[in-house]
Amino acid sequence: HLGTIMSNYKYSEEFTYHHYRNVEWQEGAISRDKLKIASKNTLGSILTLFEVSKEVWDDLNVNHPGYISEAEWEMQQEMQQEFMETYERQELEQLKDDAISRSLEFIKDIVSNLSWEETEYLAAGLMRAMGYKTRMTKKGGGDLGSDIMASPDGLAMVEPIIKVKVKHRIKSKDKVGAPDLRSFIGGLRTPTKGIYISTTGFSKEAHYEAERANFQVTLIDLDLLVELIVEYYEKLDSETKALIPLRKIYWPI
Repeated sequence: HLGTIMSNYKYSEEFTYHHYRNVEWQEGAISRDKLKIASKNTLGSILTLFEVSKEVWDDLNVNHPGYISEAEWEMQQEMQQEFMETYERQELEQLKDDAISRSLEFIKDIVSNLSWEETEYLAAGLMRAMGYKTRMTKKGGGDLGSDIMASPDGLAMVEPIIKVKVKHRIKSKDKVGAPDLRSFIGGLRTPTKGIYISTTGFSKEAHYEAERANFQVTLIDLDLLVELIVEYYEKLDSETKALIPLRKIYWPI
């Protein structure tokens, strides 16, 4: 067994051997069979205390169960360092993901609390941020089921011409169904494309209607709407930003 003397000489009547020193023993015993013959001969001394050579000491250390070579120790240190760096990166990524998730939920809450008219203005502002000019359609007359007309020139003379329908239910959480989609698609004319925005989402039947329509129709639910707001926020005009007041924060990479 290998141990390190941890104290000076002490005397106590409590022990069988009164004269002692405190020793910190290493865990594990060294098998004599693993030692070199010279080491065995040296350790066979009849003296209680004697000095061993460096060769014998190295032989004892190498054959100890807890022995770690310098190369192995350095490798363990490198692995530990890599583990800590990976752990810190994962912790930062988790914190970032949590911050982003909370931010998106916060934006969803803001959008959900807008009035239907404010939501339409938000959608129009988003289309302008994407490079289109917009015109709000007249309510109850000749809009063919759309709320916003968007085109490169703002007069629907230059393609693409996009009709946008916005459905924002504050109290009800009902999803937009197939009848609403069919009504909207029925108002599209070649070469018009359609965008249907619903803050409460769409039913499976509504998605099916959009997929089989003769016109290109894009469905935007609340999740996608928030993604677009974040993506184009810097390009939004001041009036639209006032509806969704956000502040950019920087995250270390």
